[in-house]
Amino acid sequence: MTEYTVTFVGTGEEITVSEKETILSRCIEEGIAQEYSCRVGMCLACSAEIIEGSVTQPAARGLTDRERENYALTCMARPQSDLKLDRGKYPPSIEADVDLEDGDATPADD
Repeated sequence: MTEYTVTFVGTGEEITVSEKETILSRCIEEGIAQEYSCRVGMCLACSAEIIEGSVTQPAARGLTDRERENYALTCMARPQSDLKLDRGKYPPSIEADVDLEDGDATPADD
């Protein structure tokens, strides 16, 4: 079984995750405070930006195909290489939804 190092930028926390387990499950086992809610790839609470490396996450239904290239849902993502992740970073589609909920009729320009 292949294992990879997952480093969280900003905190310097580091865990070892096998290719057969999700990043979130290992965070929970290691006592790392990773936000989550649904655990089925829909709510995006566990979103992280992929700074370096790659994951597989075929069941990450909350992300578009394009977003899957740059963001990981840690509840679904399994590493395919060593990774650097920035937790709490949400894909552009979420940022646009937030602005629309605040009454702004246009998506975010970020």
